[in-house]
Amino acid sequence: MSRLYPAEFVFPGHPDKLCDAIADALVLEACMRERRALVGVEVAVHRNRVFVTGRIACEDAMSIDVAATVRDVYRSAGYGEGWYPSAEDLEIESALCLGPLEDGEAEFRELSDDQAICVGYANDLPQTNHLPVEHWLAGRLARRLHALRLEAPSLCLGPDGKVLVVVKECGVREDGASWSLDAFSCSLQQRVVADDVALHRAVRLAVLEELQRLSLVLPGLSPVLPAQLTVNGAGAFEVGGPEGDNGLSGKKLVMDAYGPRVPIGGGAWSGKDFFKADRAGGMHARRLAKFVVELGLASEARVTLGWFPGDREARVLEIAGAAGESVSAERVARCVDLTLVHSGNHFHDANLVEVARWGHFESIDAPWERLQRV
Repeated sequence: MSRLYPAEFVFPGHPDKLCDAIADALVLEACMRERRALVGVEVAVHRNRVFVTGRIACEDAMSIDVAATVRDVYRSAGYGEGWYPSAEDLEIESALCLGPLEDGEAEFRELSDDQAICVGYANDLPQTNHLPVEHWLAGRLARRLHALRLEAPSLCLGPDGKVLVVVKECGVREDGASWSLDAFSCSLQQRVVADDVALHRAVRLAVLEELQRLSLVLPGLSPVLPAQLTVNGAGAFEVGGPEGDNGLSGKKLVMDAYGPRVPIGGGAWSGKDFFKADRAGGMHARRLAKFVVELGLASEARVTLGWFPGDREARVLEIAGAAGESVSAERVARCVDLTLVHSGNHFHDANLVEVARWGHFESIDAPWERLQRV
């Protein structure tokens, strides 16, 4: 029995990821000033315009240089150097509510200020950091192709890009599953005057090399290129980024989580501090799912958490195994601290700009990926 699973990934220069990175850069700015800072920020971009809205409440909030933060994100994503818009070209409009926390508000950060449904997932494949194979592969191939911009300047690549993979999964893991790349497509921003044939050749070589490397990491993954490999299938792709399309924070929810194989909860993550139930709950659900598979209770785990306004910790609504069977929620939940105090005190210690760009579960060193029993 075989099934096809798709997944996609986008580059840091994609307009939606620019927005996520800006929003999370502001989360970092606030949390450096006060551990219990309240941040709920949304960002929109189009052409050279940037709109930042929401609330940041912390000590010395007025000192946050929103414009400088936005420009830094654009520069580090690759804009400038001839790619529009440069950081200096930006027109930035902020409608943020900036100020200190209200009296007593810091203490109430331990309580959920909203309702939320949060889903976490893990499988028993430590080689993929317990992620679905197609999602892991899409992210790895995106990183590899993103590196071509610096490795091969003669290709004249820009900051924007997308990757789409279709992975064929054969068999079940208990009997030795195998995976192969069934189809691949990428859209890479490139100057019209550049050599598109050279780009196609470079992409084929990069994908092949990465597949060969990853096949040594994940037993059962085929190192063979798919028959269908498409590069810039819609033609020339020079006008991209926020010049080619508008962007909004929180639009890449499925990519931020586990890809389309796994249902997601309701809320975006970037732009929110880790006392916010949406973001905290997503990380708590992931940790709980990893505990299930690492304890050997299931080969796959999907955890559903719920928050009611005023809750101090997540409610474990369901823990389901690979075939949908129920896993003892009470037994496993005792292993994990699901409180907002825990996430708020520990999860901000990460490079959230890179997390926003490449995924919350891309690095095993992220604070929510390191498991400690309670």
